Order: sequence, then C-alpha cells, then structure tokens
Amino acid sequence: MKAAYVIGNITIVDNAIWLEYKSKVPATLIPWGGEILLRGNTLKVLAGEYQHTDNVVIRFPNVKALNSWFSSPAYQAIVPLRDQGAKVDLISYQEG
Repeated sequence: MKAAYVIGNITIVDNAIWLEYKSKVPATLIPWGGEILLRGNTLKVLAGEYQHTDNVVIRFPNVKALNSWFSSPAYQAIVPLRDQGAKVDLISYQEG
C-alpha cells in the first residue's frame, strides 16, 4: 500500500491554546501508525502567495489509517483546541 500524508498550513491566533493542541496530537497518531515528519515555520515564499506561518507534515502507512486517525474520537476531541488556537488548512495526499 502507498503511504498517505496530511499537510497542515497553520496561522496561530492563540499561542497557549495552540501549544496545548500541539502537545496532544502525537498520542492520537500512535494507534494509526502516524508519524510527524515536519513541524516548522515558513522561511520564505518562493513562488505564489502563501499566508500561513507554520506547517506540519504527518505520514501514515496508508489512506485508511489517515482517515481513521482523522475521524477517531481521540483526534476529534482536540479539534476544538485546533480551531480556537489557529487557522488551519489540512490537506491529505497519497504517494503517487
């Protein structure tokens, strides 16, 4: 099976709430084999228009695991923190 990825483009609006959310995400990934590959700040927009300041890339073994993580009670329980702490665009991808 092909790996699947979540890429998050993030603009933090409340740092304290965002840090709480961010600290809880890793535990939600474990049952689904998810791994955070990158958490970082945008250095420079090389082409186009990009408004977010932070980014995350998470790898899953397959699309089923990714979707199961996203809809899991553990992850959904912290979504309100995500939504209060930042403006987030989450996009899923599969290896080509």
